[in-house]
Amino acid sequence: MPENEKDELKDRVLEALEDVIDPELGVDIVNLGLVYGVDIDEENNVVVTMTLTFMGCPLSASLSYDVKRALGEIEEVKEVEVNFVWDPPWTKERMSRYARIALGLSE
Repeated sequence: MPENEKDELKDRVLEALEDVIDPELGVDIVNLGLVYGVDIDEENNVVVTMTLTFMGCPLSASLSYDVKRALGEIEEVKEVEVNFVWDPPWTKERMSRYARIALGLSE
């Protein structure tokens, strides 16, 4: 896949991930800063590296399912793997301005 097509697919993946809402906070996982990376291989298999707001959060299975469901709607995506990591730990500073406003944390 040419690099420009891969970049376009990555943009669509990130856009689809904005439809995955953290049920406790009511904001999507991208704007919360939970998504640390998206890797796409030559076969269009996607690995989403992400974290949760705290270690031991009971939402990992639910969010993993929601990520796979959201990305499964992109025709080019073959398989999806969700890799949860704890380093670096998530902090409120990772949130976008939109998320901070939505949660009443600034402006």
